[in-house]
Amino acid sequence: MKDVRIIVTGGTLDKVHDPRSEGLAFSPDGSTHLPEMLRIGRCHFPAIELLMLKDSLYFEDADREAIANAVTNAPEPAVIVTHGTGTMGQTARYLKPLIGDKTVVLTGAMRPFSLYTSDGEFNLGGAVIAAQLLAPGVWGVMNGRCFAAENLNKNTAQGRFDA
Repeated sequence: MKDVRIIVTGGTLDKVHDPRSEGLAFSPDGSTHLPEMLRIGRCHFPAIELLMLKDSLYFEDADREAIANAVTNAPEPAVIVTHGTGTMGQTARYLKPLIGDKTVVLTGAMRPFSLYTSDGEFNLGGAVIAAQLLAPGVWGVMNGRCFAAENLNKNTAQGRFDA
């Protein structure tokens, strides 16, 4: 099995309900839900690196460059990037020529983990397995499916990722 690092970048997966705005926001203390998600799944081995907590709709190339640098600097051969679903495919295609011989899997959630009816745990579990088994390259794991970077596209009408 490959060693796995999870690089956290934000997205809906890590958002919480903000009672002031009545919307979704990142936790005021800057924490991520990933340790708790892995604890619930009794998955103890991935290293977690908090790179940023940002909505991917606001990502710029500098953010994608920071992700690429974190991936290439990771000592593990398999890397999962938690990412907002809005621009996940764009980031996957950005990373593809930059990651060398690593296996990189992007994943996220349509509903925040903090709302307890999230798809985030399911997607994260799929990504942990996929990162260990897939060939080097850039992939996306969402909604029980695995997509090559060039085919990773959100179907906003259906609220899921489709082939």
